Amino acid sequence: MTVLLDIRQLRIAFDTPQGVLHAVNDLSYTVTEGETLGIVGESGSGKTVQALAIAGLLPSPPARIVSGQILFRGRDLLAMDERQLRAVRGAEIGFVFQDPMTALNPVLTIGRQMTEGLRHHEGLGTSAARQRATELLEIVGIPDPRGRLDQYPHQFSGGMRQRVMIAIGVACNPRLLIADEATTALDVTVQAQVLDLVADLKKRWGTTVIWITHDMGVVARIADTVQVMYGGRIMERGPAEAIFHDPRSAYTWGLLRALPLAGAGTARRLYQIPGQPPRMTAPTPGDPFAPRNPFATRRCHQEVPPLRDAEASVPGHQVAAWYDLRAIRRAAGEAIA
Repeated sequence: MTVLLDIRQLRIAFDTPQGVLHAVNDLSYTVTEGETLGIVGESGSGKTVQALAIAGLLPSPPARIVSGQILFRGRDLLAMDERQLRAVRGAEIGFVFQDPMTALNPVLTIGRQMTEGLRHHEGLGTSAARQRATELLEIVGIPDPRGRLDQYPHQFSGGMRQRVMIAIGVACNPRLLIADEATTALDVTVQAQVLDLVADLKKRWGTTVIWITHDMGVVARIADTVQVMYGGRIMERGPAEAIFHDPRSAYTWGLLRALPLAGAGTARRLYQIPGQPPRMTAPTPGDPFAPRNPFATRRCHQEVPPLRDAEASVPGHQVAAWYDLRAIRRAAGEAIA
């Protein structure tokens, strides 16, 4: 498979009145052509920050890239100037923001916002850009697409606004689409429609997708690969089936245990991960999850575990841990899929 995105030892920090906030720490991973990568983790784990860095949208200051590379089709995005980034952003990398009501400009029509990128990146005239925008709104399921171009964001429902954001994100047929919490504010019915839409667009154009979310259910539905983040680091990464059926990180295991089980025979109390998220302005030595991990060893508190292969029989399944969670679970009599 051809590597589309290659992130190498990325470190991102924010300068704050409370000190330097270490948002992303030694982040390294690749995304191949046509892959859907689901990135999960609680707030503050570095999910959105890395996505904004890929798109060149980090606010600087206070954000700064401390070190690392972001190679997109072999080109280092961090070495590009703003003019070069503008040529990539929107054309080759599309972005769907979390809140369409704030991402869309309330004083500009939908048509104006959709055609801007088409005219800039595709060189289309006003008439051709409007025709293309109409086609895109029809593709994403907006009724009366031609008439809707002259309406404003407040005249659309939340689900329709998110569809407009997706249409803008894929307008120039980008190689990579980054969706940051794209279904968070939607009810489950509209959420399902949006996920089906993204899956259809991926099938239609072969788009590579990075989907950032808190919702493990969403990831289970759409992702080929799952990446679990905590404290600005990757705790576990691998094929979706391996992550959900045989987690090797205590953090992943905790997230999955916290999910309600539909149709469970007996009621059970949802698991709650003890403790509090780490203070990123004062990171502790060792594994960032060690203070909350019931299986942490002394080494976990002293030394950061590298991301390594969890099992040779499952290619690509990696975990950052000094303990063997599978052995622990087996010893406790827990069934392992």
